Amino acid sequence: MFTHLHVHTQYSLLDGASKISDLVEKVKSLGMTALAITDHGNMYGAKTFHKTCKSGKIKPILGVEAYVANRSIAHESGEAGFYFAYRRTLL
Repeated sequence: MFTHLHVHTQYSLLDGASKISDLVEKVKSLGMTALAITDHGNMYGAKTFHKTCKSGKIKPILGVEAYVANRSIAHESGEAGFYFAYRRTLL
């Protein structure tokens, strides 16, 4: 069975608008048995996601789209912060 492994919810600011409950309902209606969420840089929805999937008899796959900094901005500019060069989906 096919499962998308790059899904953002309302917890991905400026990039996701899907409510977890709506995602679970859609997955069920499509006959899928699993669902992943990989929000940007956070796992704030993990507990709600897990609980909602379990109650809907859907296998939850927890992940995050992490930012990888290869060096800090301070390295070049003297300012505090990080230079995010890459994003990786971690499951």
